[in-house]
Amino acid sequence: MVLMKIMKVRVLRFKSNTLTKLQSAMEYLMTYGWAILVIAVVLGVLYSLGIFSPSNFAPKASPGSCQIFRPNGPGTNYDINLEGTCSGELPEYTAQFNGASAYISLSSSAPSKSYTQLSVSAWVTKPADTSRNEILNFFGFYFNVQQGNEACLYVNNINTGYLCSTPSLISGYNFLTATLNGSTETVYVNGKLSNTTTVSGTGSGVLGGTVGVCSYCGNTDYFDGQIANIQFYNASLNQNSITALYDEGIGGAPVDIQNLVDWWPLNGNANDYSGNNNDGVPTNVLFTGSWQSGYTSP
Repeated sequence: MVLMKIMKVRVLRFKSNTLTKLQSAMEYLMTYGWAILVIAVVLGVLYSLGIFSPSNFAPKASPGSCQIFRPNGPGTNYDINLEGTCSGELPEYTAQFNGASAYISLSSSAPSKSYTQLSVSAWVTKPADTSRNEILNFFGFYFNVQQGNEACLYVNNINTGYLCSTPSLISGYNFLTATLNGSTETVYVNGKLSNTTTVSGTGSGVLGGTVGVCSYCGNTDYFDGQIANIQFYNASLNQNSITALYDEGIGGAPVDIQNLVDWWPLNGNANDYSGNNNDGVPTNVLFTGSWQSGYTSP
């Protein structure tokens, strides 16, 4: 009997201790549960914004860290080469256009006002609005986004209207490329052929132009979003070159420096790093370092 009583006392003490521990645990959860929940929500939001993306901790290329060196001066092609860190590092900045008053004025030493071959490429965010958003009008052609999701090219004196991409642009950054090769005009989206057509005639137009607004249209069609790494060639890049350029990513260097006319990385400024000294003049353009959340590496 004495043993039974001792056992009952121990059981009662065990139950009491267990209840005390459970009560303490519940009090802990009630006291700190909301704080834990808030922290979890904040971490989830930061993750969704890409704050913890590895790209945010990768080394960034400073403005002008990669450029073309032309030892014989602008407009020459003999013995030219890339100089600096040119292995596709992410840029520190991209150019933010406000859709109302931001643009970059350009000049060019392009060799001729008439041409049958050209290539233009740029990384751009998909505009939020559905109006025409001008990326680049330059040397007699227009490169823009229409209806909010179509990359389009128009060339003066070529017998076709705008040639536009068929798939919709993705949210965030897109790599857009357009080429003219004699009788063929082609548009690429994220390294893949999107649309092509047969044309005739010789492209022509005045030198100079703008980024982010259509100067030839009377300063209309302002771009609303971000633009980076514009490259212009006086040759038609093939599919392999365009794929290689896309695979390099938003900080990629030109793939055909012999035929490169202008290169505006827009990494902190509007300077031309092709060695041809065709620097742009920005107006109301914000060079932002907070751009990575809309970008996915190829």
